[in-house]
Amino acid sequence: MTERRISVTEDELHAYVDGELPAERRADVEAWLAANPEEAERVNSWRAMAEMLHARYDTVAQEPVPRRLELERLVRRPRQWLYGAAAAALVAFVAGGAAGWVAHGAANRPSAFQSFTEDALDAHRLYVVEIRHPVEVPGNERDHLQAWLTKRCGWTVFAPNLEASGLKLVGGRLLPGPNGPASFLMYEGASGERFTIYTAKTETGETQMRYTTMDRDGALFWADRGVGYVVSGGNDRDRLTKVARAVYDQAEKNGT
Repeated sequence: MTERRISVTEDELHAYVDGELPAERRADVEAWLAANPEEAERVNSWRAMAEMLHARYDTVAQEPVPRRLELERLVRRPRQWLYGAAAAALVAFVAGGAAGWVAHGAANRPSAFQSFTEDALDAHRLYVVEIRHPVEVPGNERDHLQAWLTKRCGWTVFAPNLEASGLKLVGGRLLPGPNGPASFLMYEGASGERFTIYTAKTETGETQMRYTTMDRDGALFWADRGVGYVVSGGNDRDRLTKVARAVYDQAEKNGT
């Protein structure tokens, strides 16, 4: 077997863990791992993390992407809201009970806090299960990631250093938010636990941290200077609060 054939790429290692490696390369990869025990240990840690994430989130991974998280809705949302409002007004007028209908709709509409946090938790649950493509820009490109998200979002996006909490920046991506783009950052601990930070423009005034849960995930929301923040993670509230506090403190220090 030639050196060219035995050489193994990072992508092939991930494909091997995911069971997506072509059959003709599997023996080469296994031989290479046998000759490189440190790399074999790293691959085993990936497999253990993947098994843990699948056990926790497989039901979520099978769900369709929520429509509000589709990027193409970013440019359509303002116009859709306008059309929706016009249609609602017309229906109310025809029904002859405009005042009562509007009051009923307002009473059943989720609060800005609920909608914002739900978007953040949906994004968290959608992407934490990803092993190979959890982010668009990797964490080793922190400066580029911050500059790109800042330019696209319109406010200073800062990726805090959470190493004191045992978390390393995986990277980030751009998502649709309630009033335009949203930034999404992901962090990971040595055991495979993942936390995400979702930020977007919000009409909610400045607020203290507010806690909510969805299934086995928790989230802490707060707003400052017209930007809403949601730190999402597991159901250990104390752990989540410590991580969110670290994010909050660094955001305040950096004036973001």
